[in-house]
Amino acid sequence: MEIQALGYVGLPTQAVDDWADYGSKFLGMQLVDRGKDYLNFRMDDRRQRLVVSADRADRSGFFGWEVADAKALNSLVARVEKAGTKVERMPKAIADQRRVKELVAFHDPVGNRLEVFYGAEIASDAFVPGRNISGFRTGPLGMGHAVLHVASLDEALPFYTEVIGLRISDFFTVPYRAYFFHVNPRHHSFAMIETGRNGIHHLMMELFMLDDVGQGYDLALGAEKGRIATTLGRHINDQMVSFYARTPSDFFIEYGWGGRSIEPATWQVEEITYGASLWGHDRDWLGEEQLAAARKLKLQAAVDGLREPVNVINGNYTAAPGACPWWDSVRKAG
Repeated sequence: MEIQALGYVGLPTQAVDDWADYGSKFLGMQLVDRGKDYLNFRMDDRRQRLVVSADRADRSGFFGWEVADAKALNSLVARVEKAGTKVERMPKAIADQRRVKELVAFHDPVGNRLEVFYGAEIASDAFVPGRNISGFRTGPLGMGHAVLHVASLDEALPFYTEVIGLRISDFFTVPYRAYFFHVNPRHHSFAMIETGRNGIHHLMMELFMLDDVGQGYDLALGAEKGRIATTLGRHINDQMVSFYARTPSDFFIEYGWGGRSIEPATWQVEEITYGASLWGHDRDWLGEEQLAAARKLKLQAAVDGLREPVNVINGNYTAAPGACPWWDSVRKAG
């Protein structure tokens, strides 16, 4: 598999000015470049991770997938062209805008613009967040994950798995159909949900510390009515603690902590039968019937005793002192 990570994303908007404060003061990204019709943001040592643009030519934006080098890029291009998809090698001016050495572009079967690149530019100065956060979990895992609406999963699945080589992590069918894909140890860098339309559903950003997410939730609660689209909760498959916030455009940002890492070489595809979330995550954008189905699944997970340990990295946890014989016996039995 040539693709290594989700490297950057371009988001369409008709509210560029609103995105300036949303991206920096709410999400905590660093606004590094601002024009009349665009904004560029940093999340780490990369010169650029997120582009917000008023250009509506691609209503779902663009998704930049990273490969190692020119050889990997050419290998992927050959496979995409063999499958009958036209690939365009982008001029240096576009590569410079994306802050990469070389890139190509093509569209998936439902019209989303995909870009594949190598040689991302590293900034010479340190990342400075737009508000006081610990930082974003990126690096080899990429900038996060992107989830798309699709009218038909069956139309898009073969392209993503057989042509560009994404690997299925898991899927569920209730309260709606959804497939999740990995390209590195992040549980999923990409997903599609079948909603009857095409476009971007959400972009996920993962923070180093749980308190960053909680403080973001407080900011969202204090913002304009309707900022929170999905309440605080925890996903079953990637085990992320998160909430979803409406953006100034027609999609969401998932703001999360504690995502699961997997071993791609040995991972086996799973069907998730309890729905998307272990607890929380009430989605006000679902219809009444789907919302009721989602709540029923979560309550059944509680009845069945479905629990998962939290996923931590060095520096963001402290082991609780003391010992409890009952708890020790529960852990040993598990």
